[in-house]
Parts: sequence; C-alpha cells; structure tokens
Amino acid sequence: MAKIKTSFFCQNCGAQSPKWQGKCPSCGEWNTYVEEVIQKEENSRGSWKQSAPAVKKASQPKRLKEIHFEEQARLATGDAELDRVLGGGIVAGSLILIGGEPGIGKSTLMLQIALMLNQVKVLYVSGEESENQIKMRAERMNRFSDNCYVLAETNTQQIFQQVEQLQPELLVIDSIQTLHSQYVESAAGSVSQVRECTAELMKFAKETGTPVFLIGHITKDGAIAGPKILEHMVDTVLQFEGDRHLSYRILRTSKNRFGSTNELGIYEMHTEGLKGVNNPSEILMTQREELLNGVAIGAMLEGNRPLLIEIQSLVSPATYGTPQRSSTGHDAKRLNMLLAVLEKRGGMRLGQQDVFLNIAGGLRVDDPGLDLAVCASLISSYEDSPVDPKSCFAGEVGLGGEIRAINRIESRIAEAAKMGFEKIIVSRYAVKGVDLSKFPIKVMAVTKLEEMYKHLFI
Repeated sequence: MAKIKTSFFCQNCGAQSPKWQGKCPSCGEWNTYVEEVIQKEENSRGSWKQSAPAVKKASQPKRLKEIHFEEQARLATGDAELDRVLGGGIVAGSLILIGGEPGIGKSTLMLQIALMLNQVKVLYVSGEESENQIKMRAERMNRFSDNCYVLAETNTQQIFQQVEQLQPELLVIDSIQTLHSQYVESAAGSVSQVRECTAELMKFAKETGTPVFLIGHITKDGAIAGPKILEHMVDTVLQFEGDRHLSYRILRTSKNRFGSTNELGIYEMHTEGLKGVNNPSEILMTQREELLNGVAIGAMLEGNRPLLIEIQSLVSPATYGTPQRSSTGHDAKRLNMLLAVLEKRGGMRLGQQDVFLNIAGGLRVDDPGLDLAVCASLISSYEDSPVDPKSCFAGEVGLGGEIRAINRIESRIAEAAKMGFEKIIVSRYAVKGVDLSKFPIKVMAVTKLEEMYKHLFI
C-alpha cells in the first residue's frame, strides 16, 4: 500500500508547508495550519473531463499588435442592477464569485437570474438544498422557465458528467465550499478542496466558454471563506452586503477583469424575490415629518452613479473621561480630521464632546465630496439647530477650512435637482466654466466653511 502524502496548509492564505507551523510566514496569522492529504491520483488530476486530455501544440509568443481581437457580446441577464455591476452583462467563459452573509439572498439572486434567462439553458447545481427546496423557492418567487435545470450534487466529477450531457450555457454552483473532488482526500470546504474544485471549474469555463457563477460563504470577519487564492483565480468577485433583518441589499464588486470595480447595485427583498431599486436616493434619505438636528444630505458618487445620502450626527458633552469618536459607514480618521478643522478654523469647542456619525441606509462611503455634508451635520448637532431640509451639500474640506473642488459636479447637481432640492452648496472652484442656468436648482458657490455657515441654517 502506497504511503499517503500529507502536507500542511494555511486556512487563511493557502500557503503550503511540509510541517506544522504556529505562525504562517506568508500572511502572519497564528494557528491557521491544518494537515491535509494533498492528492490521491496523479494521472487525471485537474481535468474536468473524465477522458485524457488531447495533445496540444506548445504555445508560441506573438507580438501584441499581431493578436487578433474581437469584442465579444455580453449576455444580458435582464437584471439592470447585476448587469451594471458586471460591466454590462456576463462575459463568455468568465468565472464569477459572489459572497455574502448567510440569509442575505445569494441563492435567491442566482435562482432569480437563472429563471429570468428564458432563452438560455441554465444548470443550477446545489450542494446545500434539495430539489424540493429549490422548487418551493421558485414557486414563492412566482417565476418559471423551461430552460432552467436543477441538480443536487456535490461531487465535481458527477457534475461534469451531467454538464457534458446537458451542455448548459450558464452554470451556477451553490456553493463552492460544499463541492469535493475525488482527486483530493480532504473534507469539503478545506483549503485543498476549494482550490482544486475552483481550478476544475475554471478550466471548464475557459475551455468551453461557459460562464460560471460560484456562491461563496464568508468568515466572521467578512472575508470570503477558503484560501485567498480563490479570489485571485476567479475573474470577478461580487460582495452582497446589508442587514439580513432589513429589506435593502447592496451588491458591489471588489474585482472585475471585464469592467469597473466602482459600480453599485441596490436591491429590495420582497416575498417574491429581489427587486432592483432604480432610484436609490429615495431609500437612502429618511422621510421625516419634523425637522431634526444633526441631519444633512450629501451628494456623492458611487462609481459612475450619483447618490444622495443622509448624514446623521450627534454631538453631546462627554460624561465619562475621554470623549468618544464613533462613525458607522464613514472613515473614522477622516472624521477626526474634520473635527480638528471645525475646532481650529471654525472656533467650535469639540474637545470635550462625544461625537457619533452615521451614514443612513447601511452604506460604506469614502467619497471626499461628502466632507461638506458631514461638517454641516456636525455643526447642526453642535448648535442644536436643524439644516434647511431643501438644501444639500457637495464639496471636499481642506485642512485650512477651504472648500475644494470635486469631480463630476454636474452629475451631483442634476441628481439633487431631480430629487426636488431647491439649493445645493458646492465649491466655487468646482463650478468654474459650468453653465448653472441649465439646472432647475439654486447653486450656492462657497470657498470657506465660514461662507457655508451663513447659508446653513433656516
């Protein structure tokens, strides 16, 4: 009997070592090495086909200008939000990984897409749910398709046998952590299994031109479970975010070889599935019957998409010891910088005040164009006076208290006008050369925080 070959793998980054180590030399994490059987067979390992691969001629280098390239048509899913995030649709032969918390709606979204593509043959492979459970979900969504096939299987070799017979045009795997290959002798979800199964699916996608969606679990830290190499192997990484106890979901991309990584998709969860939100500015601004202190509306850009979001802040005297500085959805270091500017340039005594900042809607923002809205919200809470509800803000604040120009100011102004605002405060340097008469909104151009203060309150 041949000796079983084993090795040690880091569960965080996938690094391999012949012996156990307490600290991974690659990623620096402690107690992440586990022992696994590295292979069972050598002859067919890594091939998605059962038969031996054909002999191929060795590749030869070519000049870049000699390479013939044709723009491939993307497959439109019919979901405007997903198509926007992917860069216009699904690219043939692409490998797309979508991750998110349990219950966030990953399986619902993928089944919904499979049922919407009526003219495309789709194979939905589930390793977590039975066929009856998937049928119940489809009936609840009230969607049906004659070209959607369901397979409850976790063995990759069995899956590829069915794929060869069915010849699907789109493959969905739910989830990659449940699959296991017979060429690796470790448990499903381990570093070796995830890497091997992903490699087989990637080879299948590239050789046949069939796009493949992989649903992935995440760890308690929010990262996709499995080795980090998983994210390097795939073409696109999508992150499904949001509070599963609330109705809104946010789909963003952290990696995309075929499009921008700055796009954002917003969904609303209903009983019959996920519905795309065409005008997210409406849901990101709370409808209030009375004026509140510490609330300001900022015009931001998420990729190429202008959004109006609500900034909420609370400034109150510190009761115990060191004042607290807490921000949800906003960079804490940038908040501290803006507080220092307000104290130094604006004369506000914030050194003994607790400051809490929240971005409504569960968004995480990093657009410097929200600095002006954040300052307006902080001043409103500190002065205990509400901001004019028909005003919004768009501008970056410098260390000298100056209001700096930001990009695509016309898109922000147009979005504010569309949402019914009567006034927007921006930097004077951002509107140079811009014809403001074409906007049905009053544009207040300022250069310093002192000028903004005059237009701030009712």
